Amino acid sequence: MTLVDSHCHLDGKTFAADREAVIERARAAGVETMVAIGTGDGPPDLEAGLRLAAQYDFIFATVGVHPHDAAKAEDATYDEIRSLAGKPKVVALGEMGLDYHYNFAPPEVQRAVFIRQLEVARAVRLPVVIHTREAWDDTFAILSDHWPAEGPGGIMHCFSGGPREAEEALGLGFHLSFSGIVTYPKAVEVHEAARLCPADRLLVETDAPYLAPVPHRGKRNEPAYVVRTAERLAELREESLELVAAATTGNWRRLCLQGMSATK
Repeated sequence: MTLVDSHCHLDGKTFAADREAVIERARAAGVETMVAIGTGDGPPDLEAGLRLAAQYDFIFATVGVHPHDAAKAEDATYDEIRSLAGKPKVVALGEMGLDYHYNFAPPEVQRAVFIRQLEVARAVRLPVVIHTREAWDDTFAILSDHWPAEGPGGIMHCFSGGPREAEEALGLGFHLSFSGIVTYPKAVEVHEAARLCPADRLLVETDAPYLAPVPHRGKRNEPAYVVRTAERLAELREESLELVAAATTGNWRRLCLQGMSATK
């Protein structure tokens, strides 16, 4: 059994002391591939994920501007994203999107930066990794206007919505990536979304170091714990862990590796 952690932040300070051990634990747990999200601390440095990917054959990277850092983006930022998108191990752009919970950048700035990144992704034909928090309606409106359903696709990272949001995201051609949230007993809406998600649109992630699954909730998350998320998905869907692992791994490969090969 092998798994892909489709979204983790291994570049941060929280892993500075034991990053190599964390990666070794993930591999020992059956996590064959990790995707290092390349938003880092925001512009002008967009290569946080690429630096990790350069060190390990089994780590891939994304490039993008997180909504928290939207106010740091300049015109040159998008040229840099487009340039880095051509690097061999970049599999997607992001995470990008909207976060109205913290509003570290004004909503209108977040929306403008989101749209600009979607334009770059369309040009380079790479999937996008979407972050949305308390902003579902605006997120879907922007995607409907600026992201073709028949295009390179994308991932609704750390999916936290319910059946309505799942159906809308699926209708726009997105995969749903489930994190440790799906293990939380009170996340009933997320449980329902996990049950209805088609097997060929299902992904798993940790978002490490955030959102550790039960029984690690409240502690630092790490890629090895994606196994627990996959186990909970299997329980909710009344499927075997092996089936969920095979489906999520195959889905990620088709979405990200095949798409990457076709554009580079």
